[in-house]
Amino acid sequence: MTDLAIYAGLFLTALAAATILPMQSEAVLVGLLLADYSPWLLVAVSSVGNVLGSAVNWLLGRGIERFRDRDWFPASEAAIDRAQGWYRRYGRWSLLLSWAPVIGDPLTVVAGMLREPLPIFLLLVAVAKIGRYLILAALTLGWA
Repeated sequence: MTDLAIYAGLFLTALAAATILPMQSEAVLVGLLLADYSPWLLVAVSSVGNVLGSAVNWLLGRGIERFRDRDWFPASEAAIDRAQGWYRRYGRWSLLLSWAPVIGDPLTVVAGMLREPLPIFLLLVAVAKIGRYLILAALTLGWA
């Protein structure tokens, strides 16, 4: 497999992992780090993919309101209200938890639903996602 295909695979895995799809980009990143690929390039590629995946969630959140009352809608009214209340309580700074399992992806959707400005959203999510991958790389490679 060529290096380009490996980095493209990491990018797509990181992008998909940031959406509501159940994927784990961390395992792929650690495997490639241990296979002696460039740590800085791996962190950059996975970070860009993961931030773009979160931007997809933000876009979904922007358009999802019109479907709330449909029977097939995956979240209950109570769950949406709870998520919006939590986001309003902790504000945009909660996006620094966008890297976290279980709560991170829904946070990025709610940010879109509540019309968080895209530049602020991208900045906070990028800090969180890049930080997570840097820490993972440092722990994997013994930098810490």
